[in-house]
Amino acid sequence: HIAQGIDPDSGMPRVARGVIAIGNIAIGGLALGGIAAGGIAFGGLSLGLLSLGGIALGFMAALGGLALGGYFAVGGAAFSLMYAVGGLAVAPHIIGGNGLDPEFLRQLERFFSVN
Repeated sequence: HIAQGIDPDSGMPRVARGVIAIGNIAIGGLALGGIAAGGIAFGGLSLGLLSLGGIALGFMAALGGLALGGYFAVGGAAFSLMYAVGGLAVAPHIIGGNGLDPEFLRQLERFFSVN
């Protein structure tokens, strides 16, 4: 579903809703918009299982300027319950401007090794 503009009846912004939702405000399985919420959300402000955006709030993972992720967060300021990578990283395991967890670094090296 694609929706944009203002609803003339209510005077409120239209909301895109669907499996794939695209609009200023989008809610769906895959949501793309200024404000996006869904399974995978891309937007200025995004909320979902996997979120990517300026301000990203992800229940599993978040990538963005400000990233708040349940399991994993990457961003300028990254906050997570497990792993965070960013300029300011706050989590039990971090790689960031404010510190480095050697065990997390070893895990990443093993994950990305060519062997």
